[in-house]
Amino acid sequence: MSRWSAGLRQMRRYPSAVAGMAIIVFLVGVAIYTVIALPYAQALDAWRGGDQWRMHPANASPVWTDRIAGGNAPPTITVARDDDATETETFEGGQRLRLPLAFDYDYDGFPTELTVFLRAEGMERPAFVRATWLRPDGEEIALGGHRISDGDRLSISQDTALEDRLGAVPHIGLFSAEPGARPPEVLPGRYELVLDAIVFDEDARLDADLVAYGRVHGLAGTDHQRRDLSVALLWGTPIALAFGLLAAVGTTVTTLIIAAIGVWYGRWVDAIIQRLTEVTMILPILPVLVMVGTLYSTSIWLMLGVVILLGIFSASIKMYRAMLLPIRESPYIEAARAYGASNIRIVMRYMIPRILPVLIPTFVTLIPTYVFLEASLAVLGLGDPVLPTWGKVLNDAQSEGALYNGYYYWVVSPAILLMLTGLGFALFGFALDRIFNPRLRSR
Repeated sequence: MSRWSAGLRQMRRYPSAVAGMAIIVFLVGVAIYTVIALPYAQALDAWRGGDQWRMHPANASPVWTDRIAGGNAPPTITVARDDDATETETFEGGQRLRLPLAFDYDYDGFPTELTVFLRAEGMERPAFVRATWLRPDGEEIALGGHRISDGDRLSISQDTALEDRLGAVPHIGLFSAEPGARPPEVLPGRYELVLDAIVFDEDARLDADLVAYGRVHGLAGTDHQRRDLSVALLWGTPIALAFGLLAAVGTTVTTLIIAAIGVWYGRWVDAIIQRLTEVTMILPILPVLVMVGTLYSTSIWLMLGVVILLGIFSASIKMYRAMLLPIRESPYIEAARAYGASNIRIVMRYMIPRILPVLIPTFVTLIPTYVFLEASLAVLGLGDPVLPTWGKVLNDAQSEGALYNGYYYWVVSPAILLMLTGLGFALFGFALDRIFNPRLRSR
């Protein structure tokens, strides 16, 4: 233990070790925060579906990118029904409702879409709704009448008749200072959408949400399916670290034990292990995983099992074997045999601990290797379809031509996290190698 504690104290002499440890601690902290703040079931619901999707803009960049550049792009504005402002008039067999949805708009750009979501409760017959748009300059624009059933919506941006009247797509024409001007300019001020509804039931209720979709959203932006990319970036951290850690543990520990067993027993046991290693060494792991994902399943746990299985009989066995052969002939091994130590005790207690200082740096640097492997499979379209991961984000970005369409954030964010992971473990692993290997070689 004194050798290990002395080695760890030397880490403070290496700035690279401190920097690498800081990055690893940051990633682990993000992983722990994600699991606690965003439970797995909630994350899957947010990524795979749910009502929250419809409230996000499509292909919106992160807020901070716009603010750093000095812009004032609009975020998504949601205006819900205000019961205090709602006017109700009851008549025999129904109600007349007046729902004002007002908001202030003081941004440089236009919204990307304009939609009204309606929820009706207790109605046996469809309601009739007439919408009117009130501008800051006092102009009123009629948006037409619609029959509304339960869970319906008004897609104002897709109203072709309104587009013809305004001379521009509705979400631009309704906010333009001068309709028809080129280029259009935003008219700042207070806007109001008034819904005059007739509900054919005295006990019915009509709720409305006006959503003016923005051009920026959150810390990570959104993709083409309106999904918040922060969900995948956050949950990609524990998934990547867990995959890399389990794969590294499964391969290095098992490989070391097998190598030690082969060295100790020798003869046909060692020969079989060496022949299996030589066969496995010529198998390209990525094409094998591609074949498994294409022909069988892309489950991340199946991929993890295949990675561990192929990594057991890796080239590391030959390296460990070369280090263990002189240890087998050491005097303290002969002493252990003399007092009657069993074969398993000699292997596990006296041989393997001698090369652990070399195993630890190798183990640390293997973790990002498997993280990149999982991301590579996802980029190739063979990632787990259920889990939100960094590789899945990159795959979607590639499929939708994110770089060609100017959505750089879609690619840069997961790429930076992957590079940070590789950099952190590489700095820490190489520092450990400099600390422990000289001690090992001096014996």
